[in-house]
Parts: sequence; C-alpha cells; structure tokens
Amino acid sequence: MEPAEDPGALGLHGDEEIIEVVELGPPGPDDLAEEMEDVDFEDEGPDEPDAEAWDSEDDEGVEDGMEAQDDSEVTFSLHSASVFCVSLDPKTNTLAVTGGEDDKAFVWRVSDGELLFECSGHKDSVTCAGFSHDSVFVATGDMSGLIKVWRVDAKEEVWSFEVGDLEWMEWHPQAHVLLAGTADGNTWMWKIPSGDCKTFQGPACPATCGRILPDGKRAVVGYEDGTMRIWDLKQGTSLHVLKGQDGHQDPLTCVASNQDGSLIMTGSVDCHAKLINSATGKVVCVFKMETVAPKAPIGEGEEAESNSVESLGFCNVMPLAAVGYLDGTLAIYDLSTQSLRHKCQHESGIVQLLWEESSAVVYTCSLDGAVRLWDARSGKMISEYRGHSAEILDFAVNKDASIVVTTSGDHQAKVFCVQRPDR
Repeated sequence: MEPAEDPGALGLHGDEEIIEVVELGPPGPDDLAEEMEDVDFEDEGPDEPDAEAWDSEDDEGVEDGMEAQDDSEVTFSLHSASVFCVSLDPKTNTLAVTGGEDDKAFVWRVSDGELLFECSGHKDSVTCAGFSHDSVFVATGDMSGLIKVWRVDAKEEVWSFEVGDLEWMEWHPQAHVLLAGTADGNTWMWKIPSGDCKTFQGPACPATCGRILPDGKRAVVGYEDGTMRIWDLKQGTSLHVLKGQDGHQDPLTCVASNQDGSLIMTGSVDCHAKLINSATGKVVCVFKMETVAPKAPIGEGEEAESNSVESLGFCNVMPLAAVGYLDGTLAIYDLSTQSLRHKCQHESGIVQLLWEESSAVVYTCSLDGAVRLWDARSGKMISEYRGHSAEILDFAVNKDASIVVTTSGDHQAKVFCVQRPDR
C-alpha cells in the first residue's frame, strides 16, 4: 500500500488505537427471513402530522451549455420535473425505478428506456424508491409519507401505508421487510405484503438517515439532533446510542457500513465523518476536513459558504473509505492508518458517491451534472461522463459496474455505459 499522503487532522477517541475486527459470519438468507418472521409486529396507527409546504431550492451549479455533450446511451424522459431518486432491480439489474418532483414514479427498462408501468397515486414528490432484495416488489415513497408497494411481475399495487413526512426508506437485504424513517423521529418496519408493523421511537426530531446492517438483525439510524442509534430489529430495542461529544454536533446526513457490518461510518452537517465499531458502539476515530487556507472575512450581505458531508462509503477490496463533501472534496481515507490518503477536488458539490463492488474505484455525481470515476489507490480520475443539463440528484451502478443510471434536475434519467478497457 502506498504511504499516506497529506494526512488530515483526525481525533482518536480516548486511548483506542484501532478496533478489533469483529467477525460476523453472514447468516444465510433463509435464516434471516425466518428470523424476521419471528419478529412481533404490533399494529400501530400511523401518526399524521401536517405536511409542511416544501420549497424547491433554486438550481445551483448548473453551467450554460452543459447539455452540449451527451455521453449517455439511453435517456428516460417521462418525468415532467426534477427526478430525485433511482434504484436498479438487484436480481437482474435490467429494471430501474425513478421518482420525481412531479409526484410520479416509473419502472422502466434500462436497455432501451421502455416504460414497464407507472407507480400511480402519489400526492407529493416521490423521494424514495427501491426494489426488494429479490426484485419481486418495488416500493415508492413520497414526501408527505405515503408509501406504496407494487408487485413487479403483475404491475399492481399490493400495499400502501401513510406515515409522517418521509425522510428515507430501505428494504431489508434478505426479507420482504421495509424500513422507513420519518420527520417525527420514528423508524417504521413493515412485513410486506401483510403490513404487520413495528416502530422504533427516536428522539423528537427527524430520523434523517438509516441503513440496515448486513447481518439483517440491526439497523443504524441517524437523527437531526446529531445522535445515532443502533437498533435491534427483532427486539425493537436500542443497542447503542451515540450522543453528546460522541455524537455529531449537527444533523446526520448519511450512514454506511462495511461489508461484514463490523464498522459503521456516519456523516453530518458538522463536516465530520465518524468511524464506529458496531459491536461496541464506540467511536474508533473522527475524520475532519480541514480547510487549507483561512477564508476571507465575510462582507456585509454575503453568506458564509456552507460545507457538509453528503455521502460516504466503504471499499470492499481494500481498507479504504470515501467521504464526499458539499464543497466538492472527495476524501479517500486509509482505515488501517486512520489517515487521509487522497483528496480529489470537484468544482461543484458532491451529491452522492458509490464504490464498485469488486474494485477500488469510486463513482461520484455532482451539482455540475457529471459522473466521475476515481481510482482510490492513486487518487486520479479515470473518466468523466456528461449529458445532463442540470445537477445530478441521484445515481445507481449495476453489479458488474458496466452501467450507471443517473437522475437530474433537468427532468431526465440517463443510462451511461462505463465499461473500461483495463478490465
């Protein structure tokens, strides 16, 4: 491994050096599905706080003439407003689901952009959409909290439920179980399609992000007050709570776990990324992004440039983690030395990042409308793809990393072929 370059400032927690790696042998899908069958779901009435009016922000980071170059193979253009989210079906990677500001969600074929069916009936911007682990179901959720589940082969709605304002939604990795976080601080869990329900009550502030851990038995949820909780999904109890000095000082924006679930990383508006041992709930280290030069004093009427952690993730094949910031910095951290290895600068803010499943390549999408591939070992950009005339808001990469599907403020979704000659 190359020596770490330009080590960033980071705070170690207490006298810990590095955690022991906790071996969590992945249980088989059948074991987990059976275990989820044993969970006691109690029927609880949905809370229905008044949905607040949502103001869409002005487009930023969009350059004139950006649409001149189009590297995409397929363009899906049935949406009539910004397209907020996209997911690929996990089993075949041949279908995409997209949701947008037009209160619509569509399931369509990636190969040619052909519409399979519309997920109709939403009454607010569709901000969450995803397929179950076996691609049997697709779930769509809108900002007002209306969640619908559709059976893909029959193209029909099989279940719907209304919660408070929706913040995030995720399928269980091995069972037909759906998890969602809402603005009232609750995390909801349902069996699909029976609708058996369980809630995990957080602090009285939005549950801003969440992720089911690879063991399928626990979930990590981040909150607006800077706290993070690890929940036992079967018992419905909180296993660990990070708050105060151990927690973040500002709302959490994203969470991720490594492949075996032994490590969790949390990102926040406070610009810190924390590495946490999921077994003990202890902070292993804190990655802080230091600005290189002091910023000029802010003149009257000027706003301070804001920065925050927008996305993060672990590499599967090397002990590396990536953190993407709103100021356009992609930071690659070496987990074995807990130091900054590379800083890859973007001209515009990073919206999301994803690692390839089986290599040290990280993908970023940003407010300038481009998708970029970075070699995390060298810190160099491998390639760049353009085609959107506005910021990219979400993207997905298929299993063999041959295609990327993007959604944008330009009302379109696009499919890019990213096969590289070095494979």
